[in-house]
Amino acid sequence: MRAMTRCFLALGLTFVTTAATARAEVTRFTITNRADIGTSGYEKVAGTLSFAVNPKDPRNTIVVDLDKAPRNAAGLVEFSSDVYIIKPKDAARGNGAALVEVSNRGGRGAVRLFNRGGPSPDPVSDADLGDRFLMRFGFTVAWVGWEFDVGADPGLLHIRVPHATEQGKPITGVVRATFTPSARAADVTVRDLPSYEPVDPEGPDSQLLVRASALGKAEAIARSRWRLKGQTVTLDGGFEAGKTYQVAYRAANPSVAGLGFVAMRDFVAWLKHQPDAVANVRHAYAFGASQSGRYLRNFLYEGFNTDERDRQVFDGVMAHIAGAARINLNARWSTPTGLGAYSATAFPFADGSLRDPVSGAEEGLLDNPRARAHQPKIFYTNTPVEYWGTGRVAALVHSTPDGAADLRLPDNVRVYFFAGTQHSPGRFPPSLGAGQQLDNPVDYNWTLRALLLAMHKWVTAGTLPPPSAYPMLADGTLVRAETVTFPAIPGVSSPRGLTAGPRVENPWIGGGAGAGASLPLLVPAVDDDGNERAGIRLPDVAVPLATYTGWNFRNPSTGAPGDLVSLLGASIPFPRTDAARAAAKDPRRSIEERYPNRDDYIDKVRAATDALVRKGYVLVDDIERIVQRSTDNWDNIVGSR
Repeated sequence: MRAMTRCFLALGLTFVTTAATARAEVTRFTITNRADIGTSGYEKVAGTLSFAVNPKDPRNTIVVDLDKAPRNAAGLVEFSSDVYIIKPKDAARGNGAALVEVSNRGGRGAVRLFNRGGPSPDPVSDADLGDRFLMRFGFTVAWVGWEFDVGADPGLLHIRVPHATEQGKPITGVVRATFTPSARAADVTVRDLPSYEPVDPEGPDSQLLVRASALGKAEAIARSRWRLKGQTVTLDGGFEAGKTYQVAYRAANPSVAGLGFVAMRDFVAWLKHQPDAVANVRHAYAFGASQSGRYLRNFLYEGFNTDERDRQVFDGVMAHIAGAARINLNARWSTPTGLGAYSATAFPFADGSLRDPVSGAEEGLLDNPRARAHQPKIFYTNTPVEYWGTGRVAALVHSTPDGAADLRLPDNVRVYFFAGTQHSPGRFPPSLGAGQQLDNPVDYNWTLRALLLAMHKWVTAGTLPPPSAYPMLADGTLVRAETVTFPAIPGVSSPRGLTAGPRVENPWIGGGAGAGASLPLLVPAVDDDGNERAGIRLPDVAVPLATYTGWNFRNPSTGAPGDLVSLLGASIPFPRTDAARAAAKDPRRSIEERYPNRDDYIDKVRAATDALVRKGYVLVDDIERIVQRSTDNWDNIVGSR
């Protein structure tokens, strides 16, 4: 953990010790740094949490290779994680709940997201806490390292887990990863395999494949044309922009990566139940975005929301922008760093138990023997990127495995679709990046704030949250991709030809549950402007100045213009005037046809925002800033007159 500068108390090393028992779990917390954050009444505490778990405990036997990890004299497997906590100095000022953010690749983003805070993950001053949203409502905010392959940056959160061995000898196996260069390059360092050193680079297991497009047919590249050193691959003639490559080689010493789930489970149990924990809370809500949202779907599916003592871990879970995908963590040769853009989704997709028409298996994400007990209240939140993104197929969260019918959601689950947004809100004003169109800047984070408070009230007071809002087959707002009626906008490629990626193997179901089978691609239906009709329509979409999509094709300069830029959406401004519309032959109405003037537009934005407040999707305190953002958008596209 990076040394925190300014305002730290000179603590040296402080130990908080939990008595070791047969179960052990958390054995010690070593505080390395502790400091007040400005005059906020909050402090930050950083340190290392030590664990010891029984590999024979029924709650731990699901961890792959845990039985092959070294054990201490008591027969327990030891490991440790970095911890970072922001908490009220006076417990009476807290609301009794911890927002536990699942770290994304070792980072900490919750303060920036929920507080509209600055970029520093290590707040020092009041200003670093943004508008102090989380603090005003009394939340403790906590993180624990879970990902074994995080980079060496000391500012990131790490977990230190043992390697698996077979009768004291190293285990070897073949690892694989894909990459798509955006420019010609002589060599590429494969970021998805940072922890796996080749043991025989020239051996028969080393292979390099290439595809002309992300889902195209793979062809082998002659072994004489490429070389492997560490995780860097060098190709004679260079890698071509836009082509998708897959490298494979034999590595040694797999980490017991599934302990990343155990770390989260036992960390939260420690916070909730251990009197000498550095921050005691009664309730815990998980928030994870993208990679971390996929982590949470696996965490639930594999039964980690029940601790060793048969207690519920998370009371609420907000799995954000994960779609129906999960993560490759609890596996030998795990690669959690990978985006999973085309290969992250395995049956089961939905929460309730369903029969899979492909494999015949019958199971649910929550309705299986591991996960059935201690189910939390759950929010699934997604953007159109997770519907169109071919590898996350978000529609399967709320439709049958064949995409033929809507499902009834469990009572403890809500699904929210943020219409007209992208995976993470883009820059404002929008700019041209890796895609053919401008990035999508529609900001949905206002709704995440409202939903967090709704989750807290649902858990603590039983107050029902806002109703689910998502596209459905029954009312025609969810359609197959090839039938979407996107307008023929000049210079904008149609998404109708896109197809979904394949299923990946589910190791917990015999036969892999149809691995390799094509997934159905169901997407939100759009109106005449190309804007989505269903879901939570923020003012940018409800009172539009542009078409906002959850897809953006690759810029031809980066190759493969028929493929999508992973996780990127687009904004395509309307013509400003009737004359400009006619000249461009744009089928969409011009801005001057829609709004007589700036004031009329702002009045409509305010009315749309007020409607979202009444439904519970936006907080009343945030109205003025939302309206201001829309006003800035008008000034950017139309001008301030």
